[in-house]
Amino acid sequence: MIKFRSYDKSKDFGLVGDFLIKHYQTDNRDGNWLQPTWEYMHSHPYLDENSLDKIGIWEDVGEIVGVAHYESSLGEVFFETHPRYSSLKPEMLDYAEQQLYGVTKKGERIVNAFVNDFDSEFVKHIQFRGYQRVSEHDRPISQFIIPKPFPKISLPDGFRVKSLKDDNDFFKIHRVLWRGFGHEGEPTKDGIQDRRTMQTVPNFRKDLNIVIEGPDGNFVSYSGTWFDLTNQIAYVEPVATDPDYRRRGLGKAAVLEGIRRCGEDGATVAYVGSDLKFYMAIGFTKIFTSNCWKKIIN
Repeated sequence: MIKFRSYDKSKDFGLVGDFLIKHYQTDNRDGNWLQPTWEYMHSHPYLDENSLDKIGIWEDVGEIVGVAHYESSLGEVFFETHPRYSSLKPEMLDYAEQQLYGVTKKGERIVNAFVNDFDSEFVKHIQFRGYQRVSEHDRPISQFIIPKPFPKISLPDGFRVKSLKDDNDFFKIHRVLWRGFGHEGEPTKDGIQDRRTMQTVPNFRKDLNIVIEGPDGNFVSYSGTWFDLTNQIAYVEPVATDPDYRRRGLGKAAVLEGIRRCGEDGATVAYVGSDLKFYMAIGFTKIFTSNCWKKIIN
């Protein structure tokens, strides 16, 4: 008999991660989140930790068969299911509308449900329920087949590749991420604790988090890389380059170095949640999109 319960981070963080690892299918055909995505979510400073108990878990004889959750905040909903339990999705959507909704500035309840473009049955159901596409929030998934031997990675003179195992300077990390994600000027030290938090999850590996050091000693590009040993996959997140140093191949070098290291550990494919031209030029190919469907809940 299928039973529902609320998420308890202290005991369920690892269980959900194991569920995602167990049901991963080649080329992410399962359509679920990758385990590293789940782990990265829990390390992100924007995560609404106060609402984690609203995440819903469905179990059959004690085994997780479904999870409905947000990523950063309430109002965004993702659906992870055991391959034989996709029929749970309408019930999971019901739950999302009751518990995982967000509230707009106008005070309206809103759900942005993410549904894979190949999941035709759920797409029909979500359309029947009155959801409308909001394509600007779509979540593409792209993959990179790791070549062997791995091609040489080159950098302009004066720059060098390092990992956080070599130099885990939190202010330099904070600076490149601050500037790389569109904030102008120099950061204050207020966000340094957030950068420490990002390194606290179990599978964060300093040696797979790659930085490019500039001639002045600052980090000018950053690429986080995660490795799922069981499925031999890499996941790239986050990636940022200081705007003063873009278009020099620095971001490309950082991303490829992280992937290369995962390949040395046995990874055969890398994934990223994007279809930006930057990734396509590196060699990624989009495989599907998790489309965003919006509804105002009455």
